[in-house]
Amino acid sequence: MNNVPKLKIALVAVSRDNFSRDISTDTLRRVEAQAHASLPPVFACDTLVENEADAMKALSQIQDAECNALVVLLGNFGPETPETILAQYFPGPSLYLAAAEDASGSLYDARRDAYCGLLNCSYNLDLRNISAFIPAYPVGVPSDMKDRIAEFAPIARAAIGIKKLKIITFGPRPKDFFACNAPIKPLYNLGVEIQENSELDLALAWRRHEGDKRISALVEQMKYETKNTKYAEVLPKMAQYELTLLDWAEENKGSRQYVAFANKCWPAFQKEFGFLPCYVHGRLGSQGIPVGCETDIYGALSEYIGTVIGESPVTLLDINNSIPEDAYQEYLKSAKSAYRKEEMFIGFHCGNTPISLLAENELRYKMNRKDPNAPETGKEETRGTLEGRIAPGEISAFRLHGNAEGHLQAYIAKGEILPVELNTYGCYALFGIPEMARFYRHVLLEKHFPHHSAVMYGHAAALYDLFNFLGVSYIGYNHSKGDRYERENPFRMEF
Repeated sequence: MNNVPKLKIALVAVSRDNFSRDISTDTLRRVEAQAHASLPPVFACDTLVENEADAMKALSQIQDAECNALVVLLGNFGPETPETILAQYFPGPSLYLAAAEDASGSLYDARRDAYCGLLNCSYNLDLRNISAFIPAYPVGVPSDMKDRIAEFAPIARAAIGIKKLKIITFGPRPKDFFACNAPIKPLYNLGVEIQENSELDLALAWRRHEGDKRISALVEQMKYETKNTKYAEVLPKMAQYELTLLDWAEENKGSRQYVAFANKCWPAFQKEFGFLPCYVHGRLGSQGIPVGCETDIYGALSEYIGTVIGESPVTLLDINNSIPEDAYQEYLKSAKSAYRKEEMFIGFHCGNTPISLLAENELRYKMNRKDPNAPETGKEETRGTLEGRIAPGEISAFRLHGNAEGHLQAYIAKGEILPVELNTYGCYALFGIPEMARFYRHVLLEKHFPHHSAVMYGHAAALYDLFNFLGVSYIGYNHSKGDRYERENPFRMEF
């Protein structure tokens, strides 16, 4: 995935000048040895930072080494000003860790006091308005530090990606889709760039790609991938569309390194282009370039965040409909651990899910419904959905969103996709979310989140840490039974 940042982590040891330098240097070497065995590339800076001049020298060295994430290791109490200057001038995300004491025999002449020093460090970071990552328990021996760096890595990737991301849109949101509204200011506050384009721009660029020499090879790839030649005649148009988006991304990155799209995909798209773009959007998602449905900019951003954290494809689904009683009873017959009916819902979208996330798939056409906003189209013009049941597994349903007041808010619901077949269409899955009924009422409805949710396998803890790191003021999650939501009526906690 070339659209996902690759990390190179700088390890910098710091030391207070009335403490032993050796214990800080030793910490650096031991952490370096642990990190090389199991982490992304690391660079151990050979400048031990005791003063401001050391800090500037270390920053120069890690810049020359092309590091994009920083880990500051307090081997002892640490120098408050120099150690925080490191994060102040470093352009990427920073992690602070403190070394634990080695043994009782060292408490007299080789005591570290990093447990204490990290308190003053955190105060100085706040004085300088620096948002550094401090994990749940930041004190430990080198093997613990290695584990904390591993936790930091996906958060660092996401923070870097967001700062260098451009979201490219085509067309306004569909009529009456206010849920896809995107207050721009919070996106700029995150560092995300936006480029909004007309659907006419997209149509013109697509027509210019007619006869592109790369189309035939891409068509063969699509045939192989879908194992279905039922609608083979529409594949050249879809390949032409994919090349249009890839070229547009490359030609319009501008000052940014990474790209996501948020495209209008109905109601006029199928009439003008002669197909639906869902399968192509899923293919781009498989390449690390998410495409938010229905011009959902925050949906595209959420998908990108999940893609970067997990380094694997993510999908965007509607939190769509409840499970019918007869389907629920059928589920109970084979369920190993039964969810209550109110803890389940069906996630759905027309056909945009990356193929690798589907338990089975078929290239099809979209089910027609009466559409008052555009002439009805037939099967010939609505081909292009890749449909099927989404693979089971532990998931996180999540969204980072700009609310109507222009403030960032987020949610994460941890649960699972169940291995249950459903008599429906599109990309679909039966979700089991513990205490979903309460989460639906007191997070999704209470905080006015829209119906689009990004879905990825696992990584709930990393998502929460990232949203905290980004300064998101509200992060909702599915509370366990008995854990009351802020505005939940304690006399009506019936679920």
